[in-house]
Amino acid sequence: MTTQSHVLTVEDDAAIRRGIVDALRFAGYEPLEAACGDEGRKMALERSYDLLLLDLVLPGTNGLDILRAVRQARPTQPVIILTAKGAEADRVEGLRRGADDYVVKPFSVKELLARVEAVLRRSPQRPSDIAEVEIPGGRIDWLRQETRFDDGGRAALAEMELSLLRYLVQHAGRAISRAEILANVWQIDSRRTSTRAIDMHIARLRDKLRDDPQNPRVLLTVRGKGYMFAAEAGK
Repeated sequence: MTTQSHVLTVEDDAAIRRGIVDALRFAGYEPLEAACGDEGRKMALERSYDLLLLDLVLPGTNGLDILRAVRQARPTQPVIILTAKGAEADRVEGLRRGADDYVVKPFSVKELLARVEAVLRRSPQRPSDIAEVEIPGGRIDWLRQETRFDDGGRAALAEMELSLLRYLVQHAGRAISRAEILANVWQIDSRRTSTRAIDMHIARLRDKLRDDPQNPRVLLTVRGKGYMFAAEAGK
């Protein structure tokens, strides 16, 4: 178990949710929580986390709809569904839609933590500390906070540019929405600010990466979704 793993719990029962969050925190995880389906769906699609604990019966957007949306946006995201005793049809449907495991209420803290650890253990880990990443004709150097090119050229990277690049690299190959970037890189609610600033940061980064904005190879624009660091760019 990685002590820095973030676990998002979407559960409307306050007592159950508090018990889960307290147990996760005590075990060394970093818990996130949502109390209803609408909030849960937003967090599940916009926040960065390692595992989703998802109740299926929720006010607002139900758990199966959240699971469907998560699977479309994040195909490899680990998910454990929480189901009521006797709700076999829901468990079957949840697994059919791509859940990695399920826990039946009422459950013990020991059982829950064991399943959390097991799912995280068999899930691919995102890189947590990146020193350098290769790009066409050069590399991104986090230690020196700059891009360096084979012809000797260099470009300094500002802190915000480094943070944005690191997040995109950690999720290479997945389209990242502007709302997700605001929530996880800048900790800003997308409903309270314009996403235009992200587009400007991407434009500056492309310039420093020598990434042609008309035909980018590193920072790709995914129409209707956001931006993506090309998986092959870091190879």
